[in-house]
Parts: sequence; structure tokens; C-alpha cells
Amino acid sequence: MRRRLALGAAGAVTALALGLGGTTAYAAPAPESPGTLAKLSHSQATSKFEAAGITWSSSGGCSDRNTSTCTSFDQVNSATVDGVITLKSASGCSINLTGGTETGHADGTYSHWNGYKVDFSLSNCLENYITGTFTSIGGSKWESGSGNVYYREGNHWDVTYHNCGGC
Repeated sequence: MRRRLALGAAGAVTALALGLGGTTAYAAPAPESPGTLAKLSHSQATSKFEAAGITWSSSGGCSDRNTSTCTSFDQVNSATVDGVITLKSASGCSINLTGGTETGHADGTYSHWNGYKVDFSLSNCLENYITGTFTSIGGSKWESGSGNVYYREGNHWDVTYHNCGGC
């Protein structure tokens, strides 16, 4: 199997080619923003959250990525962290994160484990901002103009950051 990775000027992945049996398939996602796939450590992410006045909590009182009752930001995408900060700034709401990259969430490309998702505590401020600002896409889901998806899952918001949301 052949693999080729082409990097753009900013270092973002612009093309991936896989050769199987002489056939080459190309997938060229549009680059989101510089650093979209840059991974942060738990310490780096929490430093950025703390500087922005964003809090986090854990039902287990821990930050171990491999324990489902912890809240970890280890290996979170930089764009996800920046997206949360952008939401706080734009909405003026307090944000408390209750889920990050720890095990125990659903699998998938745009998953918690892969650094694209975080969970927020519910608040009237966030509810009003998200439902009043973003576009309803059915059920309890809203999409921002930048393509990020906010899903109200009973007792929390499950948010998928495809990019940093205008940061």
C-alpha cells in the first residue's frame, strides 16, 4: 500500500492518496484553518481554557484520558479549544466543560477521542445563544455558520468543532 501526504503552505493536510492494487483514490478535504489538527496536551488545553475564564469539571475528579469518569483534554484539537473560547467570547456566557477526549464516548472520525468534540453543562445563557443564533438542523441540533454542530443531549451540550468558528 502506498501513502502520500501533501502539505499546504500552512502545513495543513490538503490531500491523501492511498494506492490499492494499482488504483489510487484521492480525498482532499478543504483545510479548516492553520492548526486544525494540531493536538494539545491536557495541560496546554486547560491553560488556554483558564486564561479565557472557561471552567471544567469531572464526575470522577480526574483527568486521565483512559478513564471514562474523568474529563481529559489530552490530544484535543487546537481548533476545538479555540472554538470553545470563540463561543464564550461571542455569547458572553459562562462555559463549564464536562467532557473532552476521555474514553467512553461514541466512536467515529469526528469523535471526542479524536479531539473534535467536547461536552458543556447546560445553562439558560448557552441555550438562548445557540438556539437563537445558529440554524436548526433537526431534532436538538443546531449548526453554526462555520459548520460546527451543537447537539443538546438531555443533560448537556455535545459539540463537534470542525474548525475554530471564526477565531
